[in-house]
Amino acid sequence: MGGKWKGLILFSLGDGPFRFGELRRTVPGISERMLTLQLREMETSGLVHREVYHQVPPKVEYSLTEFGDSLNTALAPLGAWGEEHLDRIEALS
Repeated sequence: MGGKWKGLILFSLGDGPFRFGELRRTVPGISERMLTLQLREMETSGLVHREVYHQVPPKVEYSLTEFGDSLNTALAPLGAWGEEHLDRIEALS
C-alpha cells in the first residue's frame, strides 16, 4: 500500500462506487495511466473490486472490498492527523 496515490484513491472510494472518469476527477493531479496502474494493483491486492456491466456503452465501476474498507478505517486517524497538521506539513515541502 505504498505510493502517493493509493491512499487518495482508497479515501475517495470510501464514498461509494465510482466510474473511472468520476474517480479521476476526485483525485486531483493523477494521470489516466497512473490511475489505471494503481487501480490494477489495488484490485490484485484485494482492496478494490472492478465491476464490469455488459451494456452499450460499456460501464465499469470501482468500489472498495471489505478488505479495502477495513484498511480505509484503519487509515482514517492518520488522515485526520494529516488534515490537522496540513499547514505544518506543507511548510516542510
